[in-house]
Amino acid sequence: MLLHVAQVLTAQEVAHCREMLAAAEWSDGRITAGYQSAKAKQNLQLADDHAVARELGALVVDRLRRHPTFMAGALPQRIFPPLFNCYRVGQSFGFHVDNAVRYPRTGDDRSALRTDLSATLFLNAPEDYDGGELVIEDSFGTHSVKLPAGDLILYPASSLHQVTAITRGERLASFFWIQSLVRDEGQRRLLFDLDVSIQSLTQQHAEHPALVQLVGVYHNLLRRWAEA
Repeated sequence: MLLHVAQVLTAQEVAHCREMLAAAEWSDGRITAGYQSAKAKQNLQLADDHAVARELGALVVDRLRRHPTFMAGALPQRIFPPLFNCYRVGQSFGFHVDNAVRYPRTGDDRSALRTDLSATLFLNAPEDYDGGELVIEDSFGTHSVKLPAGDLILYPASSLHQVTAITRGERLASFFWIQSLVRDEGQRRLLFDLDVSIQSLTQQHAEHPALVQLVGVYHNLLRRWAEA
């Protein structure tokens, strides 16, 4: 499932992120790539322990945990400390699959994290740059993603994906991974669809007697499938 999560950050928060990133010192993006990915990766990245990355990463995680669409779609158990990258003219990241397991190098919990979901949070507007599309391949075809600043795309980490070459401007983004309470993608999709339906019914018929039953079904499925 590809899920567009709108307005994770406000325009003011995006501007704050861009101001801090503009003054930061960037490193070679291959520092977090595996052996195969490093061959295809050409970009810039903030080091995991960079003060700007840690401050802005904490902001992103805080906003994500308050965002109902993200919480419903990801059902996060753990969120990898967000990283930040920059693609400039001529830079790209060829087709690759993300590592199945990541070990955070910052934060209190540095144990292994299973990468069920990948996330990209866009930090500048689509008209600011040409190229730089996130292209994701799944069983339903190829999807080209280029979202407004402050919006996020959530997609299976098992997907084959790439970032196309920048031909004008630069592309700023935060990227990270999520270990979900529900490992199976199909089960997560069913729970998300059920959650959205419950929310819609609540808005239209808040006193409908079926709501209690539907909420019970949702939580009993989550209880059956969650790994907590």
